[in-house]
Amino acid sequence: MSAAPAHFFGKLEGPPDPNLVRIRELIYQATGIFHPENKLVLLADRCQRRMKELNTKTFGEYLDCLTIKPNRQAELVALLNEITIGETCFFRNQSQLQALCNVVIPRIVEAKARLAVRRMRIWSAGCSTGEEPYTLALLLLEQSRRSLKNWIVEILATDLNERSLAHAKNAVYDSRSTRNLSAGYREQYFTASGGQLQVQQVVRKSVEFKRLNLSDDTHMSSIRGMDIIFCCNVLIYFDHASKRRVIQHFYNSLLPHGYLFLGQTESLYGVADNFQLVHLPGATAYVKDERSQSGKQES
Repeated sequence: MSAAPAHFFGKLEGPPDPNLVRIRELIYQATGIFHPENKLVLLADRCQRRMKELNTKTFGEYLDCLTIKPNRQAELVALLNEITIGETCFFRNQSQLQALCNVVIPRIVEAKARLAVRRMRIWSAGCSTGEEPYTLALLLLEQSRRSLKNWIVEILATDLNERSLAHAKNAVYDSRSTRNLSAGYREQYFTASGGQLQVQQVVRKSVEFKRLNLSDDTHMSSIRGMDIIFCCNVLIYFDHASKRRVIQHFYNSLLPHGYLFLGQTESLYGVADNFQLVHLPGATAYVKDERSQSGKQES
């Protein structure tokens, strides 16, 4: 078996090891995440972290660990934990969150006003270490004193990375993650914990964390009845076909009035045509309601 290729200043020397390419294909088949040629050095680095743990010397040996060894499924999960590490923080996209509170939530409240059970359901897809769903929970707690009074609020937070989900459930964050928190939020909803801040139970109780592979059609098909989906800076790691499949699942998961929020630089252009783009103050979103006018400026 060939030796693992050296890398120097972020570039692989020579053609990629064919076993590394096979590992890339294995990851793609399992998750829809694709590493193009210019990202193979990143994949090689993540693989080598696991290879060091397992004391394997070549990508060929490590491929065996992923495909034929008895613990192959557990090792694939461990590798995915290495390659799906994301950085986030509380209140990351504040203009998007303001649009959520000022425009989107009131419209959903209006759409569901006549229902006997008033329930708001939000899905944070690719929640990483939990800052996004807890931010949403904080905002909805504030709204529960106004437009969402007497409403049931449920937030589903999913991610592929087990370590990130463990961090999220622990709900303890450092100064970098909490740098955008106002003094009011810190005092009311967080508790000091060894120089860090822990999210209080009143916030945590509305959030359910689950491990989910966005390429798992069976589990994705089971998620229904969502009012809002956040999937920010996740689909950038997917190829076109995988994006289309995930977006179709999001469409099926949303109620007729439902909204989809993507990252600031992301778009469904050329990916899906069953959502309507809406321009909100300082942000954009996609709405399932076919009566919405694409590109209309909303206030």
